[in-house]
Amino acid sequence: MKMSPRYDRQTILPEIGPEGQEKISGASVLCIGAGGLGCPTLLYLAAAGIGRIGIVDFDRVDETNLQRQVIFTVDQIGHNKAIAAKARLNALNPALDIQAYPEELTDKNAQDLFKKYNIIIDGTDNFAAKFLINDAALKTGKPFIYGSILGFDGQLAVFNDNGGPCYRCLFPEPPKGYIPNCAEAGVIGAVAGMIGTGQAMEAIKLIVGHKSFKSLSGKLWIMDMHTMENRLLSLTKNPDCPVCSKTKEDIKLQYSSPVCNYVPEIPPEMAQNAMLIDVREIEEWNAGHIDSAQHAALSGLMQGNMPELPMDCEILLYCQRGKRGLQAAQILKENGYLNVSNMAGGYEAWLKCFK
Repeated sequence: MKMSPRYDRQTILPEIGPEGQEKISGASVLCIGAGGLGCPTLLYLAAAGIGRIGIVDFDRVDETNLQRQVIFTVDQIGHNKAIAAKARLNALNPALDIQAYPEELTDKNAQDLFKKYNIIIDGTDNFAAKFLINDAALKTGKPFIYGSILGFDGQLAVFNDNGGPCYRCLFPEPPKGYIPNCAEAGVIGAVAGMIGTGQAMEAIKLIVGHKSFKSLSGKLWIMDMHTMENRLLSLTKNPDCPVCSKTKEDIKLQYSSPVCNYVPEIPPEMAQNAMLIDVREIEEWNAGHIDSAQHAALSGLMQGNMPELPMDCEILLYCQRGKRGLQAAQILKENGYLNVSNMAGGYEAWLKCFK
């Protein structure tokens, strides 16, 4: 079969060649998260011609994502990330089989998803998801490529490959104390790009398997982008590891979602079919509000005065600029309201769109 000229620049490499490209085209990779790490990883996997790519992400594109999540464009704000990423990858390389899973990875769906793919890539930003990925990868016999970024720092490793150490050999349990995520501590987009493209390269090395390739299995690569200094640490398999010392049958998947109180932010132009609730104070409401909205001030919600609406009603909150709406949404979710979103930018953003 004649190879597409699309891949000429990599098949000319002796380490790849036509045989390696066939392996790439026949491989399948599942990326958990289409965020700062997942976006560059997905772009380079699709460009290289990975035959089947899966994308798992429940989140929606936000304007603050665009600084580092390079798959997305302004017109995709408010769209599900997995579906938006699939559209971009299909446009980049239409010959590929791209599957979008617009859902959160949990202990209920991880095993079934992992069985469908050769390699798992970790594009998440929290320990709960990373432990679940590790345990599900072990249970299904799949290597997983780990990445982590924060500020100017990045880490990269390959776990569960050919009997090598797993993530829990390095971190048996979540660290004590509060660990900020990128939204709280900040991150430079180029750091995500470097680690994400590194994850793509590790996947290609595992797939092609050339004798000259040495993967990061049993290694942890740490990069400080302030100085471009890096360290390569050797990792050993822990014979008493709480997970990889067990048989696959004895590994029990557990997951406590860190996003159970996650509040989607919806742009004003997509505020359709939801029950609008204005959480500003009465003076602000009287000065001007959205005609179809109900009023339930944040101060009242904090005192336990909940709106009289069905618990599963689709609720869209707004305040003046968006911050109080997020606080109000957390209160409603803690009181059992299931489908709560916040209007990005609040009433001021709505005025710019419709006035």
